[in-house]
Amino acid sequence: GKKMELQNLRPLNIGMLHAEAETSQNGKSLRVAISFGPQYGPITATQANEAIQTAKLNAYQVLILAGFSIEAEAQAFVQKASELVPGLSIHFANIAPDVLVGDLLKTTRASQIFTVFGQPDVSVERQKDGTYVVELRGVDIYDPLTGEVHSTRGEDVAAWFLDTDYDGMTFHICQAFFPGDPKAWDKLQRALKAQIDPEAFEQMRTTRSFPFKPGEHKRIAVKVIDFRGNEVMRVVELNEKEDKHYG
Repeated sequence: GKKMELQNLRPLNIGMLHAEAETSQNGKSLRVAISFGPQYGPITATQANEAIQTAKLNAYQVLILAGFSIEAEAQAFVQKASELVPGLSIHFANIAPDVLVGDLLKTTRASQIFTVFGQPDVSVERQKDGTYVVELRGVDIYDPLTGEVHSTRGEDVAAWFLDTDYDGMTFHICQAFFPGDPKAWDKLQRALKAQIDPEAFEQMRTTRSFPFKPGEHKRIAVKVIDFRGNEVMRVVELNEKEDKHYG
């Protein structure tokens, strides 16, 4: 796996950039900028946009957006910006909520404060009747403590959601699936004190979506949540002529 070590980390106050450092990659020194999200809110698309523009203007080669959560719009914006801004590598880093409670929790060498979470690996298939089916193949998680990239299968994620007509601003859950926990439905049944149709709920444990018709925006979004609560999203433009794999 790959490992990124930051040297000479120091505070910075340039717009939305709050810290800077250097890192080495293939024997070459790269300048790193870090933008931290708010203490009680997510990283927004506005913050991501300002941080990207400032990092590019100041000749940074790596940008890390670190926060407790990240808006879907920000993830979609960075997804597009990564293709349109050459020479700047952009990463999200989820900050563990543990930092908010200081020394109240025991600190160990294995404590994970920052976890970089990659994009979902999905495929989009166009059916003969004009509908589409999305398959979640997996998601990659980069752990900066170990330097390893762990590839999680779609069957092992806690939950994934599909917006079949993403407007680019607000993520609406149109389909929901929970493949990773085989006992989840037993827990739900006990909580509701009711009988649950096992066949109906078995369909919600799949990594393949139900067929859907393309919406007004001809765009979908897939959001994945892992068992640590980290979430990541991929936005896909629907192509009426061919199937696509996005990994």
